[in-house]
Amino acid sequence: MPPSDRLRVATVDDAPAVARLINLAFRVENSFKAGERTSPEGVVALMSTGEFLVLDGSDGAPAVDVYVTRNNGRGYFGMLSVDPRVQGQGLAKQVIVEVEDRCRRQGCHSMDIYVVDLRTELPGYYRRLGYVESGTRDFPEPTELTRPARLIVMSKALS
Repeated sequence: MPPSDRLRVATVDDAPAVARLINLAFRVENSFKAGERTSPEGVVALMSTGEFLVLDGSDGAPAVDVYVTRNNGRGYFGMLSVDPRVQGQGLAKQVIVEVEDRCRRQGCHSMDIYVVDLRTELPGYYRRLGYVESGTRDFPEPTELTRPARLIVMSKALS
């Protein structure tokens, strides 16, 4: 069954499991960021400005999740998280395609993402999906960094 048939919008009750998956998937950032990526409270707070889409695994727990917002014709996704047990199966790409399709159907003409410049593997991955670098931004919580970092803004037209 394709992810589009299984993706669901997370509820407040999902916040602990969503936060757990995000923190597990983002452990790779421990080399430059102190502390966890988020908390259940942080997930709930983000639910007030966007939504988390979840793809549940065979055990019923979230296997993939992603935060999505839409504003003035632009979609944004972030915190794309894949359970390490199912990484390498193409689920992230499938979920990204579905997120783009959902945003397009909801009137978005473009999509934005932010990647940390220290994650050197990510720009190439997103370029292969049609994203191009369109600028940089300051890291939102510089006090959490153990070394300097910036965010690379990458964008894609959804025509």
